[in-house]
Amino acid sequence: MQLGSSRGVATPPKVEKAGATVLFEDPNKGGNNVGVVVTPVRLTTLRDFGDPQFVSNKLIQAEKRKESTKDVEIVSFKERGGEIYEFEYKIDSTRGGIKRIFSAAFVASKKLYLLNIAHSDNPQQPITDQTRMMLEQVLHSFAPATTPQI
Repeated sequence: MQLGSSRGVATPPKVEKAGATVLFEDPNKGGNNVGVVVTPVRLTTLRDFGDPQFVSNKLIQAEKRKESTKDVEIVSFKERGGEIYEFEYKIDSTRGGIKRIFSAAFVASKKLYLLNIAHSDNPQQPITDQTRMMLEQVLHSFAPATTPQI
């Protein structure tokens, strides 16, 4: 999936999906997508909810509760910059087969911001190193906006 238009690369079309604030799908493979969800919360930081391991366990539990999930496993979780949690997991679903999911989350202004990047990762066509690097660049770019100092 190609993202951005600054280098002459077309931005994938925005699609509507319940629960997603914004979602972009690869026009050639709709299961490959990038989405953001913004939800009001009572937290001031993500750490108020738990550490990255606790949150990743909650994320996996939520995926396992979905009717379409056949299997799910956490690959990695970490904290970036003291306020952003990143997760990587694999999911096997009746809707789209095996996918690699990259997620980042943070809380700002009493809102939870969650980025989800889904990409096909089946054994016949595993995710390439180049694609993985591009997806990780998108993941690492997700952060709260900074206010310029005057």
